[in-house]
Formats: sequence, C-alpha cells, structure tokens
Amino acid sequence: MGLLGDLIKIVSDRVTGSRRHGEAPSREAGRKGRRRSAPTARSSSSSVAAARSSSVAAARSHPTRERGRPSRTNVEVSPGEFGPDATREVDPRRIGPVRMSYSPQSDGAPDPGEVVWTWVPFEENDGRGKDRPVLVVAVESAGTCLAVQLTSKDHDGEGDFVSIGAGGWDGERRPSWVNLDRVIRVHEGGMRRESTALSREPFERVTDRLRQRYGWR
Repeated sequence: MGLLGDLIKIVSDRVTGSRRHGEAPSREAGRKGRRRSAPTARSSSSSVAAARSSSVAAARSHPTRERGRPSRTNVEVSPGEFGPDATREVDPRRIGPVRMSYSPQSDGAPDPGEVVWTWVPFEENDGRGKDRPVLVVAVESAGTCLAVQLTSKDHDGEGDFVSIGAGGWDGERRPSWVNLDRVIRVHEGGMRRESTALSREPFERVTDRLRQRYGWR
C-alpha cells in the first residue's frame, strides 16, 4: 500500500498541477484583454470631446455666420446718409441770415433754383430716411446749401405747402409741393445728382413764402 499510495499521490499531483497550469494563462489573458479594452473607450471619449471643442471653436470664430446676421458691407449707402456730408434737417429760425437768389447752373453742384437728389431723414429723426428730391433755395457762407423738401402727395390748399407743378425730378411727371416746414442742409458731397432747374416763377413763390414765414431775405 505504501508504493501504491505513492503512485496515486504522484498521479494526483500531476493532474492537479496541469489544471493549475492551464487556468493561469486564461485568467491572465482575461486581465490583458480588459486592460486593452479600457484605453479604447477612453480614446473614443477623447475623440468626441475633441470634436465638440472644434465645433465650439469654429462657432466662436465665425459668430456672424452662426447667428445669421446680415452684413452691412453689401448694403448700398446713399450720398448724404452718413459722414461729414450727411444731409440734416435744420431749424429755419436759428440758422442766422439767409439770402435767397435764383441762380441755377448746370455744373453738377447744387445751386438755388435747382431740384437735386439727396438722402433726407424722416420727420421722426430716428436715423431712418430716404433718397428724394429737394429744392435748393440758398447757399450758406460755409458752402453748404439750404433746401426744402418736395413731395408728390397732394397738399392743395394747405398753408404749409406751396405748389410748384410737375418737372423732370419726377419720372411720372406728377405735380409736386414744397413742404415749408422742412428745411434741409445739403453738402455738395451729399448730393446724388442734379435733376433739373425749376422755372423762376414757382421758385419765387416758394422764396416769398419762406421770407414771410422765417424772416429770410
């Protein structure tokens, strides 16, 4: 029994040892597999974070494109709208002596008696306006001109308006009226174009009413 027992023990030890020897690589392989899979997950998360960061950086570098705001670079600016040559409404009672004379000249510059086009602010004076015709009535010592606004809206019989008939300043040849309440200061650089000269008779009707109203000469 001693020899048989020794043989049984040797066989048992070999079987047990082979089992332990076979299990070790399997556990080690599992550990190694788990170690390799972890960096892959972190790498995926890093890629997503990097992509998000790139999108945010792109949005910050192009705010106008992202927000869809219109660009002022493509908007046409009318002469007299901005800058030192901007057309402005003035108080006719606080501008000092004004001498009016009929002296139109076809020289590309605004002259008394001519209808010219310039940007004119709206009566609300809120920064908005429109390109429209005005009648030049006087030249100031600084070289600027004083003008009154024209309108094709019918104001017949209204005391603040003077009828001047139709002319080349209106493509449809509609009758026009001068608004005596709106006196505009025009710079030569703020004039878009010289339209036409008004005849002397309607010009003098306008200047007579301006003298009565504001004490101009």
